[in-house]
Amino acid sequence: MTEFELRTEYIELNKLLKIMNWIGSGGQANQVIEEGLVEVNGNVELRKRNKLRDGDLVVFQGNRVKVISPK
Repeated sequence: MTEFELRTEYIELNKLLKIMNWIGSGGQANQVIEEGLVEVNGNVELRKRNKLRDGDLVVFQGNRVKVISPK
């Protein structure tokens, strides 16, 4: 599993998908979220701008990333 280190208090779900290079554009990120293809903490997430914080786990097409706070 990959880890993503926060540089701010949170990151929005659609931005995380782009940063991880799992998706090519913000529009594509919004589309896959709307289609119910992304899970956050084991639940389908439909909010494009869901604020992800320390400890959140995102799964998309077999890819997994855990959001962590800087140490």
